[in-house]
Amino acid sequence: MLLSGVTAWPLVNGGSAGPQVKLLWIGWVAFASMGGAAWIGARVPRERARVLVWGYGLASGAMITSASVFLLPQAINQSATFGGFGIALGLLVGYSAHALGHRLGHLDVPGDRAILELTAHALSAGLIIGVIYGNMPGLGLLLGLSIVSHKGPAGYAAANRYVARGGDWRAVLLPAAGVGISALGASFVALPTDTTIRGLVFGFAAGVFVHVATDFLPRCELGSEIHDALAVDGDAHELLDRLRTHAVVSTCLGGVAVFVAWVLVA
Repeated sequence: MLLSGVTAWPLVNGGSAGPQVKLLWIGWVAFASMGGAAWIGARVPRERARVLVWGYGLASGAMITSASVFLLPQAINQSATFGGFGIALGLLVGYSAHALGHRLGHLDVPGDRAILELTAHALSAGLIIGVIYGNMPGLGLLLGLSIVSHKGPAGYAAANRYVARGGDWRAVLLPAAGVGISALGASFVALPTDTTIRGLVFGFAAGVFVHVATDFLPRCELGSEIHDALAVDGDAHELLDRLRTHAVVSTCLGGVAVFVAWVLVA
């Protein structure tokens, strides 16, 4: 009802819709995809490795393509040098947060660590998305929807594991709502007009999202999440080899989907 009277075309194409309206769309899509996938993940067996491969592959391919096409040029156009530094900083911060996050997982904290990590990730992603859309009102929905596309497979995997440990899948609804809540608040933050700062910020956003996208690339290796989801005992090399083909195809299709969508709305 909040979006009644707003056509989809200007939203997808950039149009005259304000950034907050676009962020409402993005937030609701993130919530619905993560919550819906969590509901499914809570009701299927663990042994659904192919579902994870295709979910992660499509999402990571879409995210890599969108960040490369819609954010990287914006950062470089603002300032080639500082935009590049921002991209490097985003990649390094993303990697550091991921690596140190595993160490923090050993701390005794209240609540489920996986849910807390999902919530922190959703809030931080929403902050970055909100700042980008608030300062680049011409952006269409395609970038935002591609960025939050990984919320579906993330919610599926999180709920699947959480329920297996005796938890309630509805706990995933909190991080599912985090993207939209933090994005709307951050969209009112106005960046300075200085191209150096804007290049750093947009480059940082691009670097973070590229890191997240590469982190979601389906890894069909022994000891990986994909391997853990296989319903086999002993040697799983043959199955993993077949799943690698699915991983490549799904990731490429995710990138192609963004290209096709861009062509249709350009």
